[in-house]
Amino acid sequence: VVYEQEGVFIHSSCGKNDDQDSLIAGILRVIEKENEVVVDWRPLDETLDTSNILCAGKDSSSVVEWTQTPKEKCSRGADRPSSYEAEWDMVTTVSFKKKPHSNGDATTHSNGESKWSFLFSLTDLKSIKQNKEGMGWSYLVFCLKDDVKLPALHFHHGDSKPLIKCLEKHVVLNESPHDERVLLVKTQKSLSQSFENLFDEPSYGLLQKWKKDPYIVTMGKFSKVTNYIVGSLRSSDPSNQRRPPSEMADFLNDTIPGLKIKQQEEPGFEVITRIDLGKQPEVSRREPVSAEEWAKNMDSEGRILDVDYIKRLIFKGGLCHTLRKEAWKFLLGYFPWNSSKEERANLQKRKTDEYFRMKLQWKSVSEEQEKRNSRLRDYRSLIEKDVNRTDRTNKFYEGEDNPGLILLHDILMTYCMYDFDLGYVQGMSDLLSPVLYVMENEVDAFWCFVSYMDQMHQNFEEQMQGMKTQLIQLSHLLRLLDSGFCSYLESQDSGYLYFCFRWLLIRFKREFSFQDILRLWEVMWTELPCQNFHLLLCCAILESEKQQIMDKHYGFNEILKHINELSMKIDVEDILCKAEAISMQMMNCKELPQTVSEILGMENSSVTPDSDTGEDESGAELSCPTSLYQSISTPVIAANGTRDGAQQVAETQSLTPA
Repeated sequence: VVYEQEGVFIHSSCGKNDDQDSLIAGILRVIEKENEVVVDWRPLDETLDTSNILCAGKDSSSVVEWTQTPKEKCSRGADRPSSYEAEWDMVTTVSFKKKPHSNGDATTHSNGESKWSFLFSLTDLKSIKQNKEGMGWSYLVFCLKDDVKLPALHFHHGDSKPLIKCLEKHVVLNESPHDERVLLVKTQKSLSQSFENLFDEPSYGLLQKWKKDPYIVTMGKFSKVTNYIVGSLRSSDPSNQRRPPSEMADFLNDTIPGLKIKQQEEPGFEVITRIDLGKQPEVSRREPVSAEEWAKNMDSEGRILDVDYIKRLIFKGGLCHTLRKEAWKFLLGYFPWNSSKEERANLQKRKTDEYFRMKLQWKSVSEEQEKRNSRLRDYRSLIEKDVNRTDRTNKFYEGEDNPGLILLHDILMTYCMYDFDLGYVQGMSDLLSPVLYVMENEVDAFWCFVSYMDQMHQNFEEQMQGMKTQLIQLSHLLRLLDSGFCSYLESQDSGYLYFCFRWLLIRFKREFSFQDILRLWEVMWTELPCQNFHLLLCCAILESEKQQIMDKHYGFNEILKHINELSMKIDVEDILCKAEAISMQMMNCKELPQTVSEILGMENSSVTPDSDTGEDESGAELSCPTSLYQSISTPVIAANGTRDGAQQVAETQSLTPA
């Protein structure tokens, strides 16, 4: 409970008389839950039947009445729960019946009593109307989305300002240009909201939540998904439990404009290109690059002697931790590969001055100024929320008033000054956290983060162009590798690979342990052995799980739940080996489709056009960096067979490029 005020009254007579019987005394509370903040008002009457509490539904469409099931009535009776927690827990056990409600109209039940209690989530709040009564006290009227108004709350024993101040910690309130008495809840940009566990709500709201903000839904805690999710994404008609493929495609297209998915309903008429990818080689990895190996590859002035060689070493084995602080600056582009030690020192000096100039910009903003800068307030609010829940189990960030948390906050605020158009979007703290952990320096961490965000920028833009492109590219790659698996996913309404969204958005940050993500990222930053290697990592993970998904006939939400539960269970070295093997398999293919070749950045004079029959007329070899595997002491062992589903590529079912 972050706010509590007694002596908050509802005037059931709606101001028609001053009879004491028309006043309903109550307690107003603001409760901060793990996944949301709720406002709760209830009468002081201890005999209140909690089955009749008015609650703002998660779908914001109306005020709804809690109606207990017969079983619950028997077990609970009409007694009020002894604590707020017990009452709040009813949300997941009651059945909801929509009930229109307007300000001043009592809800009358069979016993003739009027029940006025209500609670609602701040996510459903649209505006607050405030005023001063002639008698001296203030009152507030909460207006929910869809213009549902709750009864006016009269503060007889105190002011309403502390409540407003409390709410402003969780939502942005702006004065209406049309009425100074009205405070409007600012609507956040879709990518600039808190990660909420949206699966703790009735299924009728989930579909709209996904369509409104797939980022938030995807970043939510998928581990709590249960069977009712299917109900929100498929037809409620028991005789037609599977939504038509075309309808699912339309649904995703609405969610992510430009994500076109072709669902083939008559596979017998597909135009099929048969491509033999050949044997998938078996690869192994080497030990991390040591400080001695790094030093041997530097001249007397501190220049890297053979950049390609050192990148290959890092790709095959990663870095020992003592090297990361220096090597990551090269890998991320903060330090030029051909720079000398003196040039890097001068660069750091210039960048330090530039950083603190930008930091001073937001540090020097007064409270009065910030009141007139809603975007800065929004950014600060989001950053403060996210910083307090980013990698808190890591010793670098654990505990209260941790210096690491302060640096995380300051760097993200300064980035808002560096790129004010993008500002801060949920997920960016996940990308900064490992960088700051390695750098242990505010300035270096900031500029490395800037370089990383240059790569990831499109992932966080409001139009989601980066995410659209990657999902489409991933579909092309997966279909080439295993068209049978793709067809199975499509049959379960999962062909658009929604479950990979979080992987791509923050580069597997929540799928691997903290130490494993350091290894994975530094390998990806080498940009070897091809473009978009992270998409091949997705393919490698899916290939590892394919058998279980298909053998156990997983459906829509079983796939979602299974993929989410892989978090922290994936062996990073094993997946890196598999992804590298897939890249080699594709590099050695003489009939690689043009689309795949472009995705991986491979030059190939004999690539097969997407509409071709698959015949290789020229017979030319694919040009690929075979030196990657020849110049490192780790041997490459011969392969152990072909992939069952890699023989067919149903081009008519593939995703259309954005």
